[in-house]
Amino acid sequence: MPRYRSTIAQDRSRLRTQGTPIISVMLGSAAPIMPMIAVTPALPPFGLLFLLAWRLLRPELWPLWIAAPLGLFDDIMSGQPIGSSMFLWTVTLIGIEIASSRLLWRDYWQDWLIAAAAIIFCLFGGAYFVHLSAGGGSMLVVLPQMAWSILLFPAVVRLCALIDRWRLP
Repeated sequence: MPRYRSTIAQDRSRLRTQGTPIISVMLGSAAPIMPMIAVTPALPPFGLLFLLAWRLLRPELWPLWIAAPLGLFDDIMSGQPIGSSMFLWTVTLIGIEIASSRLLWRDYWQDWLIAAAAIIFCLFGGAYFVHLSAGGGSMLVVLPQMAWSILLFPAVVRLCALIDRWRLP
């Protein structure tokens, strides 16, 4: 006779339940340190994509202030001016919170539209901060990166959903 083990009221580790989403965002932010030669920004901002995916998938998971330390880590890993991702990610999460409180319901397409607006805001904002600190450069350079990021967002949400199924068995 097979034995079945109940998972009701099972103790889960705090690292697994709360640390897994943070670690996934940090690993996404660490993607720019991969050895890759590029003249223009080509890699999507995986840290931002994971942050948006977790926020839209599980709104109750994090407080709004989590964007500041995760943004600081992203600034350090990506080489952006310190504080740019901290500011942009915090404003993005506040905007998502305001939009979520005004919407009665959200579906897949609305989440993708919200994420697309957030990606456009963060990438143009990041390019603007680089333009202010280093000077020069065109803002149009980030358009291919923006398109890749928007098109890749559903795959990142799917990956976060798979991680979430492991995180909360």
